[in-house]
Amino acid sequence: MVFLGGFTSDMTGTKATVLEAHCRAKGAAYVRFDYTGHGASSGRFEDGTIGRWASDAVAVLDNLTRGPQVLVGSSMGGWIMVLAALARPERIAGLVGVAAAADFTEELARKRFDARARETLGAAGVVYVPNPYGDEPTAITRRLIDDGRNHAVLTGPIPVPCPVRLLHGMADPDVAWELSIRLAELIESPDVSVTLVKSGDHRMSDPSNLALLLEAVDEMRRVAGPDAEKTP
Repeated sequence: MVFLGGFTSDMTGTKATVLEAHCRAKGAAYVRFDYTGHGASSGRFEDGTIGRWASDAVAVLDNLTRGPQVLVGSSMGGWIMVLAALARPERIAGLVGVAAAADFTEELARKRFDARARETLGAAGVVYVPNPYGDEPTAITRRLIDDGRNHAVLTGPIPVPCPVRLLHGMADPDVAWELSIRLAELIESPDVSVTLVKSGDHRMSDPSNLALLLEAVDEMRRVAGPDAEKTP
């Protein structure tokens, strides 16, 4: 199993560490990592793009795992997991998304930036927005927005054949739960389900929501079969 974190988050978060403990208890292989410019990884966050971070995920798949893998994507990681599944379809046994934020850069550019923010982005190449989960504002670059358009997945059918489970809180203030419905509609796999939690927030990290996540990943592990259990 490979955990894919969210935008500006790192591999020390609640979901990442709870999943590690769960996999250790089950004797299952597990990888968590930081994208370039995130957490313990090198590089500047401002230089990152969706394509760069998706390449990080594929590099982890290629170099640190073998056999069928279950990808668990949180927020932006839900977008990254789809891109990784498209790049390495033969390696993916299942996808589990938590508040999957597919194409979130377009949502930012079109709906959340006012005219002044768009003008600043065009002129300076970067705009700083408040971060509800940290003290420092988050840099949104024009490069990130443009690259996000090049990696958009909600533009048509998504040829992902594996089982997919999507979890989303209906009280999520950052990523609308309807986005998970849209993603489910476009993924071509016939085995796709969406679980909505009326009181769930964006992080989906309280005990009841974590229990739903562990249930979903255990189901995907069973789908992956014994070969996945042998992965070092």
